[in-house]
Amino acid sequence: MAAQTETFSEVVELNVGGQVYVTRLETLRAVPNSLLWTKFTQNSPRDLPTDSKGRFFFDRDGFLFRYILDYLRDSDLILPEFFKERRRLLKEADFYQLPELSRLLDTKAEVSELSPVTSSSDRGSRSPGACAGYITVGYRGSYTIGRDIQADAKFRRVARITVCSKISLAKEVFGDTLNESRDPDRPPDRYTSRYYLKYNFLEQAFDRLAEAGFHMVACNSTGTCTYGTNDPGEDRLWTSYTEYVFSR
Repeated sequence: MAAQTETFSEVVELNVGGQVYVTRLETLRAVPNSLLWTKFTQNSPRDLPTDSKGRFFFDRDGFLFRYILDYLRDSDLILPEFFKERRRLLKEADFYQLPELSRLLDTKAEVSELSPVTSSSDRGSRSPGACAGYITVGYRGSYTIGRDIQADAKFRRVARITVCSKISLAKEVFGDTLNESRDPDRPPDRYTSRYYLKYNFLEQAFDRLAEAGFHMVACNSTGTCTYGTNDPGEDRLWTSYTEYVFSR
């Protein structure tokens, strides 16, 4: 009888191909008769495989699963510009038994094949002679979530915004807002991952990148959760690291 009454938590932790995701149970059950709906309605927690930390494990593409979750949350699909993994994402949609998502991916594939290539003037301004390249902006942050998961998370100030790129490109975009103290006197044709910005808000960095003709092409985030004590009523402290990749 104990196994029959065992239920899933309202907040579920998943390990998908080594990538950790945290989402609501209702999100996983959003599409009836899908694979995730079946797993989390027709089974008990002990029926599903878990990793060493007790997260429910799925041996699938961890990077592409973020788009599966986005679809389950919003019943819509918005992909980054120049997304190159559509065929692989379609395979994942088929695996998770999401026929409407598969249809959306087929439709978007047809549109992208018929649409003309967007000109550089349509994608934003770019100064004459400006070099093409990539800049990655990263930051570490932390926030707490209380016992009542319906309450707003308490975010702390972003500690430091880092810049990874070719040195000449970073100096062109950020100028004197760039702090070079951790990697000084480097030649302009070298690369660095040790610069950081004299900004307190990510949007300030995004504005500079947009003005220089850059567009975000990818982002990635990871987080860890810690407890101060074993008290289940204590707030959970999450620490995260996020990177945004921009291209011109």
